[in-house]
Formats: sequence, structure tokens, C-alpha cells
Amino acid sequence: MLETKDLTKKYGEFTALNSLNLSIRAGDIFCLLGANGAGKSTTINLFLNFIEPTTGKAFVNGLDVEKNPKKTKQYLSYIPENLQLYQDMTGLENLRFFCGLQGGNQSREELEALLIKSGLQKDFISKRVNAYSKGMRQKVGVALARAKSAKILLLDEPTSGLDPKASNEFSELLLEMKEQGVAILMATHDLFRAKDTGTHIGIMKQGVLVDNMTSSQVTFQDLEQKYLEHMHN
Repeated sequence: MLETKDLTKKYGEFTALNSLNLSIRAGDIFCLLGANGAGKSTTINLFLNFIEPTTGKAFVNGLDVEKNPKKTKQYLSYIPENLQLYQDMTGLENLRFFCGLQGGNQSREELEALLIKSGLQKDFISKRVNAYSKGMRQKVGVALARAKSAKILLLDEPTSGLDPKASNEFSELLLEMKEQGVAILMATHDLFRAKDTGTHIGIMKQGVLVDNMTSSQVTFQDLEQKYLEHMHN
């Protein structure tokens, strides 16, 4: 569902991403770990066609992102670190507005059901978003991905600033979507969450994917040790 071939992004002399080769299938949760500036967000932005690669290619569902920017976006849903919602509109109104932009015309009942399924408490559906915690805003993002029937979910630090309960709830939503065959790419700093939720874990450093492993084959201690070794070398 997501693939890169020697994907590289340079800004002048600075290489933000260096010859990345990545493959993520339906039902995978691929967690990208790394320090700030390691190239995690750059990778996501290249899949979204927010920026253009210097060399190499990014593919979404087999389509070259640069050549098919509109078509590839149809498969994607993106939840950034701070999801931008209209503060003086309710969660329901936000969902209706963004679904409308995507050409959806779901009924109020369908939209409410999507929000509840995505973990939003019923009594918050018709409250203004300015009363929402970050975790609640993320749930509106998940509801939007569901409304769009997105085959691919791109997440940039989705659990930063969430308390453990909210972080756990978010992980459960991701596992549910994984079971439905959604391909998920998540940039994160959270080693525990990556091991707990991810099917695959990559470690990035200075624009290079320095490690790529299957979660089930490493213990949390192994992962932590590998991560620290890469960060200190």
C-alpha cells in the first residue's frame, strides 16, 4: 500500500531523507522511530505530496505520488500531531464539514455512529471542539478516516501529549483499523507504543533508515537497546 524506492529529499546541502526504501502492506502498522529531524515527517510529507522528492519515488497503492497526486490522496487519511479542527464548531459539525469536502453526504446518525465507534463520548459529540482534549480531537480524525474508508492512515506523533489512558485508547483504535486491512504508517517517539502496537518498527537517523525489524521478533529491551545504540553512535 505504501512503498518508496531510493526516496531522497535535499534542501540545498542538507539531506533530510537519504535513499529510503520502505514497503508497508495492508494490515501493517509500521512505526518510525527517531529523534527530531531524523526524516520521519519528511517521509510522511512525501507520501502526501506536500513536498516533492529530489530523487527516487513514493508510491501509494502502486501509484507514483508525483504523477498521481489527486488519485493517491483518495486512499490516504492523515492525522498530524495537532489536528486542525474549527474550534467554535462541534465535533459533529467538524466531521460533517470535512466529510463534505471529500464528497461524502452521510446522515447525522451515520456521522454520530462514526464518532462513537472512534471512541468519542456521546455527550461530547455536540460540544464545541475548544472543550476537547487532544485525545478527543484525534478521535475526530479517526472518524474522518473511517468516513472516507481510507485504505492508508498516516500519523505524525499522534500520541504525544496524550495521557496513558488516551494513548491506550488510540492504540486500540489503530489495532481495530489494522484488522480491517488498513495500512498504517506512524511517526512516533514512543518506543513502548511502537512495540505494543506496531507490526514493524523502523529506526531513522539523520535521514537514513538504520534499522528495520518485525516487532514480534524483538523484546522491548532489545528495541530500547538498539534505539539507544543508534542514537549514540
